[in-house]
Amino acid sequence: MITLNVDLGERSYPIYIGTDLLNQAELLTSHITGNSALIVTNETVAPLYLDVVKQHLGNIKHEVVILPDGEQFKNLDVLNLIYDALLSNQFDRNTTLIALGGGVIGDITGFAAATYQRGVNLIQIPTTLLSQVDSSVGGKTAVNHAMGKNMIGAFYQPKVVIADTNTLNTLDDRQLSSGLAEVIKYGLIRDKEFHEWLKEHMHALLKRDPSALAHAIERSCQNKAEVVSADEKESGQRALLNLGHTFGHAIETGMGYGEWLHGEGVATGMVMAAILSAKLGNISEQDACEIRHLIEMAKLPVHAPEALTAKGFKKLMAVDKKVQDGKIRFILLNAIGDAYITDDYDDSQLTDCINCSYC
Repeated sequence: MITLNVDLGERSYPIYIGTDLLNQAELLTSHITGNSALIVTNETVAPLYLDVVKQHLGNIKHEVVILPDGEQFKNLDVLNLIYDALLSNQFDRNTTLIALGGGVIGDITGFAAATYQRGVNLIQIPTTLLSQVDSSVGGKTAVNHAMGKNMIGAFYQPKVVIADTNTLNTLDDRQLSSGLAEVIKYGLIRDKEFHEWLKEHMHALLKRDPSALAHAIERSCQNKAEVVSADEKESGQRALLNLGHTFGHAIETGMGYGEWLHGEGVATGMVMAAILSAKLGNISEQDACEIRHLIEMAKLPVHAPEALTAKGFKKLMAVDKKVQDGKIRFILLNAIGDAYITDDYDDSQLTDCINCSYC
């Protein structure tokens, strides 16, 4: 088992990464406060992993909420199902919410934990690659609005993240590739050595080689933990973790939540960000093509949906948390492994980046 730490002073917490961690009861129970717990999971994950989590709770009073599976259900109406369970069972401030599932479950359960009685204990048990390498770490919690992804949320840190890599054995290929988008992101924004490693090991990751996956998860979480420890609430460098996300969120919102997976939108968004970086003269066209090729190797899309025009993109991106004073800010690249945030670009360059591609 690998143990990493998110260093946030009194709110620091461990990330456990390894095989068969769901069967190690103490990893879970040692982080439960009080004598009550609510497990939140979904219809896909519950038949696979719910029983093993429940059996560890012993005499702890516990209930379960099983939500429908999909990004389209990460909304206020579904969030209320969690509040209903908490209130109807008279759970108090000492209860623990356990998020058992992928990014949607982690986000919606985390937001419920942040807001129920102004904050209760939270444990993240991510079961997808995307949630293990990104969304379960760092305390971003949210639900979607029809006009914008993750626009209603809070920063709220868990007490522990338990990433059992065995759960990836039941993940379908599309979800695995979706998670690889976030893995690729870390190499592009701050870890060129990791980027080079990914170029050599992408086929092993797609084949679910255990050692390759363990290394990718560890390196991704280490990068995320370092950034979050330095900038918890995204006042500076944490924004760099959003490479490709402004474009990607526009795709997810514009196409309807659930049509494109989060990682698919981010992957295409990173290609667009690379093209814009090249148009600004920061990186070469060869670098942009290298980035696109790596994303294609991961079996991810590199073209925006034809249904979204440049005008539609800009309208959707105008509803983004990185907009300041009416100007859309983007995470771009000075070089592979070196990202920055800017609003210094021409509208025509942005249009070209949406409509065109290299390679």
